[in-house]
Amino acid sequence: MRLTLASTSPARLALLRSSGIEPIVVPSSVDEERAVDDATLAAGAPLAPDEVVALLARAKAEAALAVVRGRGEAADLILGGDSVFVLDGVVHGKPHTPERARERWHAQRGRTGTLYSGHWLIDCTGASPVGIGAVASAEVSFADDLDDAEIDAYVASGEPLAVAGAFTIDSLGAAFITRIEGDPSTVVGLSLPTLRRLVRTLGHDWHELRNRRGAL
Repeated sequence: MRLTLASTSPARLALLRSSGIEPIVVPSSVDEERAVDDATLAAGAPLAPDEVVALLARAKAEAALAVVRGRGEAADLILGGDSVFVLDGVVHGKPHTPERARERWHAQRGRTGTLYSGHWLIDCTGASPVGIGAVASAEVSFADDLDDAEIDAYVASGEPLAVAGAFTIDSLGAAFITRIEGDPSTVVGLSLPTLRRLVRTLGHDWHELRNRRGAL
């Protein structure tokens, strides 16, 4: 049983590998801003954070399925994921620029916010694809003694520019996080317990996905 990961996220890939899973990586091209705007227009109201990550996780998985089919290749399970960080009711994705990352860290130091991770898993082993999804969340608290020099140095590393909320727990940003309530892998961007539950719901065993040497 092979898992296809519809993401180029190094953190998600490393997390799966640490769990004994070597996925097939198929980058999916999704205009995330347009997808959210279209869904918001259709709903007639702004989407909640869990709705945003659920929408984009599904869009990425379905885009990857289209790529696989276009190549004439076979697939077993295809996983799409997306994450956002919420502080004071405001949804934060990737900051992309140093200025925005710095602003976010000044706002969130000494505070607690919520990281939402959406998952969409497509089972391609049957006569037609079947997809199911779930959203996991975790509360993240940041150090209150984080000074401006530390923030500037972290931003200068480039790490926070391309991650939801402008922080990581599995790399340089880990030293600035004092508490996590919930599944820690959710904060990485992929909740392993949630993925396991989805795999089992689709009628497969979690251990079927373990294909890395030493993990069987």
